[in-house]
Amino acid sequence: MALMPVDDALARLLAGAGRLEAETLPIADCAGRVLAAPLAALRTQPPFDASAMDGYAVRAADVANPPARLRVIGQAPAGEPFAGTLGPGEAVRIFTGGVVPDGADTVLIQENTRPAADGEVEAVEPVAPGKNIRRKGLDFEAGAPLLDDGRLLDAAALSLAASANHARLAVVKRPLVAILATGDELLPPGSTVGPGQIIASNLYGVAALARTGGADVLDLGIAPDREAAIAQALERALRAGADIVVTIGGASVGDHDLVQKSLLAHGAKIDFWKIAMRPGKPLMAGQLGGRHVLGLPGNPVASLICSLVFLVPLISSLAGRPVENLYRDGVLGSALPKNDLRQDFLRADIRKDGDRLIASAASVQDSSMLRVLAAAGALIVREPFAPAAAAGDPCRLLMLR
Repeated sequence: MALMPVDDALARLLAGAGRLEAETLPIADCAGRVLAAPLAALRTQPPFDASAMDGYAVRAADVANPPARLRVIGQAPAGEPFAGTLGPGEAVRIFTGGVVPDGADTVLIQENTRPAADGEVEAVEPVAPGKNIRRKGLDFEAGAPLLDDGRLLDAAALSLAASANHARLAVVKRPLVAILATGDELLPPGSTVGPGQIIASNLYGVAALARTGGADVLDLGIAPDREAAIAQALERALRAGADIVVTIGGASVGDHDLVQKSLLAHGAKIDFWKIAMRPGKPLMAGQLGGRHVLGLPGNPVASLICSLVFLVPLISSLAGRPVENLYRDGVLGSALPKNDLRQDFLRADIRKDGDRLIASAASVQDSSMLRVLAAAGALIVREPFAPAAAAGDPCRLLMLR
């Protein structure tokens, strides 16, 4: 089987990844979600002419030639409108957010007044009509369109929706990612490790990428290299309604690599298998009962890089979010040899030189070495058959942080 180029594999994966259906949630639970329908205002904001400052509601004509004395006839704090009408030579003490009373056409700020005797206030500066007033509907009118379908609900969008009196919002569902690690040799962290056994680390890194990418995670645990155990985990994922089933390990061609066999036995369709990338060649993708399936390599670094390149964009697509561009331009900090037919993702140290990112590949790139990945700031992406490169040559970077 020919190896599929990385870009072709990703395009093929995302081509079948339509946005998930909507659900309606309390607005407090919608941060980071994607709006599933256009949003219009349920009210007018502000709903009345409101003072933008602390001061006095007055008639501009009365303070056109300061100093001018005005009789204070009441006050209008926020939430307690003045009930009367302001006449010539009168003022109403007003506070930010207060309703501008009938008869007033401007607000004289407190700093431009001084107290006077007998319940009066003296204006020491003129003020233009309409000054320091937020007119009714300044922000939006009832029924006005506010947010488009597909808008990421960040702080500003959520504040706007709340201001428009929406208590609940229709948002795209968060994808549920079910993750299964496979292998007789695997033990959970905290275990006493016996001969030939190792700690299952991949599960936790892949789950972290899924969660930060916008998904919920169902941890299916560790299955031994037994078809029945793998089948049981797959059935659990399907019962839970997982949108993506991720398997880790067992996707290669060894006698104990049973994931693909188990998937096929459950009616899965394998869309592609084996990618022209390093690390990550054994990656597998397909469909199982209408759900997406990703079979990740068992090597720890390979599973995480494949998750970054394939799983995270798939989650974004299902969640209705734009696929984030994590790629940046940089320059090499050290020479690299020519490449073969596979696209390389080389762990690299990153430093800044002005506006430039200088990337130096780690001297050892073994796909089992998580420490090197944790120290790396980016992955140098080397295209298939790339010629030898010298320090200072341009390069493409997949940023890790």
